[in-house]
Amino acid sequence: MPLPDAGFDRVAAFYDPLARLVFGRSLLRAQRLALEGLPAGAPRVLIIGGGSGWVLPEVLRRRPAAHILYIEASPAMLRRSQQTLQGLSPTQQKQVEFRLGTEDSLLPTEAFDVIVTFFFLDLFPAARLRHIVSRLAAVRKPQAPWLLADFAPPRTAWQKLLLASMYRFFGLTTGIQGRKLPPIREELARVGLLPTTRHTVFGGMAEAVVYVDKSKS
Repeated sequence: MPLPDAGFDRVAAFYDPLARLVFGRSLLRAQRLALEGLPAGAPRVLIIGGGSGWVLPEVLRRRPAAHILYIEASPAMLRRSQQTLQGLSPTQQKQVEFRLGTEDSLLPTEAFDVIVTFFFLDLFPAARLRHIVSRLAAVRKPQAPWLLADFAPPRTAWQKLLLASMYRFFGLTTGIQGRKLPPIREELARVGLLPTTRHTVFGGMAEAVVYVDKSKS
């Protein structure tokens, strides 16, 4: 039975070129800015909904000793992610565990030094977003940062129009449940996280934010 979030199989082949066509390199820049919040040393990293997996070599370049759990609901996207590691050493490839699934695939015993969600949380309606954030927060170690790259609440007419067009397109092609940008900031605050460093790209339409515990901010 297909996973409920596997609809991105239909766009896996052209998702990255489409994003570059619309946004240029702005979304990649946002993700790289968010990765500046990676903990030092050999962190245990959770990346969920990472799409085609370009971020995997980037994380290993910045943190060569990191161990990564990569969760993706789309089998086609997961295969593309696995292919991105083919140019890396066998040792590096062993540092990444691929898991076909959703947030509910996480085990109660797992714990991570950093959570990475890049252009993922925007896909869901508010109720599902709350479940996802709660589930990810449960496997986050104390003081572990949450690295976010995602769309910001639109401020101008063109941003509202572009965001609405994107939701319509991906709703038709992938079946995503979200129809508008959900309350991402509010849900992260609900589990005790506050933003520290924050960068915006593409005229403020997308942002890169490092969230930490309120007690640490």
